[in-house]
Amino acid sequence: MDIFQKCVFWFVIFVLFFGAFHLFSSFYAAHCIYIATLKRKTKEQWGRDFRGESELQEKMFQIGEEWQRENKEFGVEVHTVRDGLNLYGEYYNRGTDKAVLVLSGRTDTLKYGYFFAKPYWETGYNVLVIDSRAHGKSDGVYNTVGFEEGKDAIAWTELLLTQMNVNFVVFHGICIGAAAGTYAITSPDCPECVSGLVGEGMFIRFGESMRNHLIERKRLWFPVMQCIDFWMKKYTGHSMMKGPLDVADKMTKPILMLQSLEDKYSTPENAEKLYKAFASEDKKLVLFEKGGHSMVRINNMEKYDFEIKEFLRELEHKQDLTKRILIKGDLFYELH
Repeated sequence: MDIFQKCVFWFVIFVLFFGAFHLFSSFYAAHCIYIATLKRKTKEQWGRDFRGESELQEKMFQIGEEWQRENKEFGVEVHTVRDGLNLYGEYYNRGTDKAVLVLSGRTDTLKYGYFFAKPYWETGYNVLVIDSRAHGKSDGVYNTVGFEEGKDAIAWTELLLTQMNVNFVVFHGICIGAAAGTYAITSPDCPECVSGLVGEGMFIRFGESMRNHLIERKRLWFPVMQCIDFWMKKYTGHSMMKGPLDVADKMTKPILMLQSLEDKYSTPENAEKLYKAFASEDKKLVLFEKGGHSMVRINNMEKYDFEIKEFLRELEHKQDLTKRILIKGDLFYELH
């Protein structure tokens, strides 16, 4: 073997060794990131006492808790079971037959949901806030970025139907909660009473959002992203390379998308892709100039609440129309 051949041989050995080391280190780093991001290791983690990490998040909790104190007399604890997990929530009943189910994002519990209740409560909606699986008092270990949470949302809707005499339901989801609402409302198992979805900061696929997180933190995202997805499939059976964009053609119910231009994770460009992909003929995308990820309402409360109230009024107007049959001319009769 001459010198050139020896050089080639050792170069190949080095490349193979370096590649194997890089792949191993990527799998290890990916596992650490996955466990830190999507697995609850103790009951205290993602508990009801967690209040976020910024002053604005603290302000959101204070505003939400003020709403809860003002309406505490209307609230009761509720419980359902799905997938072998005990799931817990609180239901605030103002005596109507319509309700909103607030679906919070990762790390957030029902206390976070209080913050989004006001526009619905003022429009006559009962409010169901929940501890998602692996959050608050609810059982569970893994956050499945909306896949199983969407099935849980259907279970909560069935509780509203059977126990609370509700027959008109709207989902309000934030980030992963918005994805969960999308999976639920596009499922063939979703009850017909679910009439629409309000989604804030919805990602097209969680993998995209995760990639944007890694880029912001100046971390290598390839092949780490693919390795993170490997661990997610192993532990939950779901892939973060799938998302709301993949079921957008099944979205036929009305949807209101609330999106900040400052969101670095669920970007406005991706929100526009989702908006165009949704099959619904009744869809609206509202862009807000201020507000980071999941921080839209706290920066734009008046406009945020106005858009929701307008959306609800249009939903109810259409529901009224579906209860009527055109007999002749302009004459309508109520169906009972």
